[in-house]
Amino acid sequence: MAARQPFTDSDTADEAVRATCDDASICKRFATSKGYWKDPYIQYFVRQIGERKAPEINRGYYARVQGMNFLLHAFLRKTACDCQVVNFGAGLDTTFWQLKDESLLPKKYFEVDFPMVVARKIHNIKTKPPLSKPIIETHSTDTLLIDGHSLDSDRYCIIGADLRDLASVNDKLKKFQLNPELPALFLSECVLVYMNPEQSSKLVHWASDTFHTAMFINYEQVNMNDRFGQVMIENLQRRHCNLAGVEACWSLESQKERFLAAGWEGADALDMMTVYGMLPQEDVARIERLEFLDEKELLQQLLQHYCICWAIKDKHKLGLSQVAF
Repeated sequence: MAARQPFTDSDTADEAVRATCDDASICKRFATSKGYWKDPYIQYFVRQIGERKAPEINRGYYARVQGMNFLLHAFLRKTACDCQVVNFGAGLDTTFWQLKDESLLPKKYFEVDFPMVVARKIHNIKTKPPLSKPIIETHSTDTLLIDGHSLDSDRYCIIGADLRDLASVNDKLKKFQLNPELPALFLSECVLVYMNPEQSSKLVHWASDTFHTAMFINYEQVNMNDRFGQVMIENLQRRHCNLAGVEACWSLESQKERFLAAGWEGADALDMMTVYGMLPQEDVARIERLEFLDEKELLQQLLQHYCICWAIKDKHKLGLSQVAF
């Protein structure tokens, strides 16, 4: 029998990155339980509401979810849903199911994540009818292509792959009919930062080279070279989470430059404090009444150290430059 290979530092680091998927899902589950936003599907991936999260964490996730959704919905409306969405590092995200409920499904919705994460998600989908039924309803035949690390239907596809292995990602997306001629939206949330600059640059380049009409929306850390940013880095390092791509997170300019250097026509970025101020203020007032926030300065610091950056290519002249806050 072959000897078991010892764990390496990279195995530990990958496991720590996979754990961030659970962290985000647990935080979202708690925030939705408090009424920050509605997500009827997250309960099927995270059963327990879990321990209380601080109000500034809940507001931070609210800004993240609402900000990403704002641009996603704007892109879908601009393309009249005649497009594809590719969610890199999707984790236990529930966007596909919510878009179906809103009648805003793109032609096809793809997710790519570590095979281990994908296997868990597929198991949940297979065993929870509220998750499997919407996929079957949007599929034209009686059988889904499904195995341990992939699930493919007419409108939804989930692929197990390591984003650092671009050849494998490309082959699998092609196999499941990602169409370079159809406008594409790429989503990533705290994903590129865990790849080294060469790896993330190749992924961003690939998206730009493969599609002539596309948008990439990236939620990630920013302003990481000040004291607060350094404390964030140290806290993650204690959990064996190495921010291998942190150099793109020094500023809003460095975030934009990553895309411009990779062939995207235009890029913009806003820190989450700014995004929070641009969200519908009636709803912001509603969520601010949900919990008393003592540490307003801490919330401000947190929001100033995350951002949304978006980049476009618009050969078809769809007006993608108008997709903005």
